[in-house]
Amino acid sequence: MKIIDLKTQHLTNPLGFELSAPVFSFKVTETEAGKLLWSRVEIAADAAFADIRFDSGPQTRLNAMAYAPDFKPEPCTRYWWRVSALADDRSLAQSEPAWFETAKAPGDWLATWISHDFPSGRGAVFSRGIEVRKPLRQARAYILGLGLYESYLNGRKTGQEYLAPGCHAYDKWLQYQTYDLTEQLQSLVGQPAEWEIWTADGWYCGRFGYKGQTKIYGSQQRLLAELLLEYEDGSREMIATDDQWQVRLSPISFANIYDGETYDANLKLSPKQPVVCLDDQNYDHLTPRLSPPVVCAQRLPVKEIIHTPAGETVLDMGQNMVGWLEARLDEPSGQEVTLQFGEVLQNGCFYKDNLRTALQTFRYISDGKARTIRQHFTFFGFRYVKVSGLTQAVRAEDFVGLVLHTRLERIGRIETADPLVNRLYQNAWWGQRGNFLDVPTDCPQRDERLGWTGDAQAFSGTACFNADTYAFYRKYCHDLALEQADLGTVPYVAPMMGMREGGSTAWGDAATVIPWTVYLHSGDAAILRQQYDSMKAWVDYMAHEASSTGDPYLWSSGFHFADWLALDNFRDPESCFGGTDPYLIATAYFYYSTRIVAQTAGILGQTADQACYESLARHIQSSFQQEYLTPAGRLACDTQTAYVVTLFMELAPEEQRPRLAAALRQALERSRERLETGFVGTTYLCRVLSHWGMNELAYTLLLNREYPGWLYEVLLGATTIWERWNSLLPDGRVSDTGMNSLNHYTYGSIVEWMYRDMLGINPVAAAPGFKQARLEPKPDPRIRWARGSVDTAAGLYISQWHYTDDGRLGLCLQLPFDTTATLRLPYCRDRMALRCLQLPCQAELTDCWDWLEQTAREGQPLAALWPGLPAAPYGQDLLIPLSAGCYSFYYEPV
Repeated sequence: MKIIDLKTQHLTNPLGFELSAPVFSFKVTETEAGKLLWSRVEIAADAAFADIRFDSGPQTRLNAMAYAPDFKPEPCTRYWWRVSALADDRSLAQSEPAWFETAKAPGDWLATWISHDFPSGRGAVFSRGIEVRKPLRQARAYILGLGLYESYLNGRKTGQEYLAPGCHAYDKWLQYQTYDLTEQLQSLVGQPAEWEIWTADGWYCGRFGYKGQTKIYGSQQRLLAELLLEYEDGSREMIATDDQWQVRLSPISFANIYDGETYDANLKLSPKQPVVCLDDQNYDHLTPRLSPPVVCAQRLPVKEIIHTPAGETVLDMGQNMVGWLEARLDEPSGQEVTLQFGEVLQNGCFYKDNLRTALQTFRYISDGKARTIRQHFTFFGFRYVKVSGLTQAVRAEDFVGLVLHTRLERIGRIETADPLVNRLYQNAWWGQRGNFLDVPTDCPQRDERLGWTGDAQAFSGTACFNADTYAFYRKYCHDLALEQADLGTVPYVAPMMGMREGGSTAWGDAATVIPWTVYLHSGDAAILRQQYDSMKAWVDYMAHEASSTGDPYLWSSGFHFADWLALDNFRDPESCFGGTDPYLIATAYFYYSTRIVAQTAGILGQTADQACYESLARHIQSSFQQEYLTPAGRLACDTQTAYVVTLFMELAPEEQRPRLAAALRQALERSRERLETGFVGTTYLCRVLSHWGMNELAYTLLLNREYPGWLYEVLLGATTIWERWNSLLPDGRVSDTGMNSLNHYTYGSIVEWMYRDMLGINPVAAAPGFKQARLEPKPDPRIRWARGSVDTAAGLYISQWHYTDDGRLGLCLQLPFDTTATLRLPYCRDRMALRCLQLPCQAELTDCWDWLEQTAREGQPLAALWPGLPAAPYGQDLLIPLSAGCYSFYYEPV
């Protein structure tokens, strides 16, 4: 038995994060045991555990997914922790130690805010000489550079993260980063060293926002930094920003998030001058970081060099990616090399009109020396790079794509027999990677790149299956709540970035849907506690808006994006607004979010709130039925999205829901089994179809290769998810340049259906974090086989199914240690013909075909393998309770 994946605040060995109330999680693996008898957490001030500061003792109910000890850590302190556990087969294990290190105490700053008086848009280099005079025990740097910064010691970058301090509501909180510089400085003992911090405008004061504003949060770059040296003899030394620092022009003569960067190597040794010490020395908004770091997660080689009909030289990366391009250049002094970044070619030539005003350009001016260069304070969304200005031949090996995104631990994987479906799945994953760059952006390339709340909530289910997103969404929800409290409603984008607008249905419901989704997947109620006031405030806002227009339980006022970019607005086909009544959608989400808040109140022990919101939900449901449903069950709005939302959110009386499901089928038949849904309807469409006995129709929509459909874009070469169903026309031409992103993850919500319905892996609200699960795979013979896994908060779930040549169906399923599930075995009415085997557990996702063949040969009837197992028929399916283990089933499906 092993204890693995020790995390603090859902992060591995976090340094300098907000850790005032740490929450621990771990997993147990490599055991034949079924359950834990007890587990124990110890926290120590040293790696040898000689100085133990907390000991839970053996506990029978310690939550392995979210254990919050009664322990208050000291600031600026590293702690080690470990887990011991005893299983029901008497096996005992102890984990390897993990650690976490706290940040500074609030207000405990000696540093002075410093700045410069260079022109706006120019990069700066702040510097100070330092010397480590005696043997060093440890060194920590605490840095906040606004807008963006990178730190260097003797020209060597400190840390492996980029675009710090990230994108957040700078007017409400400022997160600083902590760096361990011990190793770098130990190598410099007794030598003079130069500490440099490069800064640029970034989101803070550069051009950014939906309306192209500048200086949204400040008018000048600024820096606050401290370096704490702790020596072996016990003495300490603090080096902090003050009037002893100097500043010079950076080689980065221009940097802007949208427009790119200019690097003039001839400015590398520009003269230094005194810094400007700012009068504002307020530390109130300074906060230890919440954002996981933005990292270079992959180096992508050039796939092809293209010489276009226009005479251009274009690099094809083979993948629409987000990040930078590293280049190895050796050019004469003064030579200017230009790199322009775009998503698509048109007529075989470089194209960037869909970027709108964003230039996405990098310029390099050589000083005559050979250099490997990259960008620093911008980022690009691109597949193609137009190269100009080189005096030598362009060689693919001189260029590498640097894929940037927030550090994400990938936990989910899916593969099928259909390569187009596999590409679609990869497109959604690449879309998540590229748009999870500190905030969940709508797109990474044009003059937008904002944290649109509607896109974020629609995709959150897929995101949580693909990766451990707890820390990422914790920070995003923190921003959302702060902006909501300021604006009075949930903004359209978070952080607002000067865009003070909000209050739209589905967009505002990010306040409830995202924390609830994160809770379901993580099993950690801390996200609900953090967001509880925000969640209630959104529902209360909707209630206030509804009460101002007549029926206090129908939200029938205000502007709403609603089913954005749907295809059913036949009165105005050019409109971005769908044909579904926006007030039907608004009232539906009013009900949906109210139910979420009622459930959240119950989980948090807020019984009065729970009763209040349960009552409100009942009233909303009743008013919805009176307004939009006839007594016989006909829906007033005859669109696919209206039926999907009404069914998914359970707004209709139970006895009327089959009629609504039949009406949804009829609506799809009228559209020749083509979807017409937008951002709202698409999120739930296939899930509703599979739930209501139309699984074959869900697969028909998935597998449709014509417009509109997911595989249409795959066949046109998409490597990420598009914003519009027809972002490209069948001939490859861009359909619209005003709002047309080729990396826009929202419609990637289909992947949540792939996890939940194709593979059948579902969380259970009563036991979140997949402590219990509903395993309900819904195969389709048009995809011969599918397999996937999710390394959940509780451990690794695996689901695989395979149709044989003679039409039989085999399933392999794995449940992790100390979990239970209800399996709904699909299309299995003849339990006597069912053959079963219990198998050794897998450490990772592999092909189960050999096991299925073994089950066909050696499998036993269900009753013989597990006597007394309470399996029960459920329509055409069979319900089987399962506990931890790996199982194989083989039978002829109905």
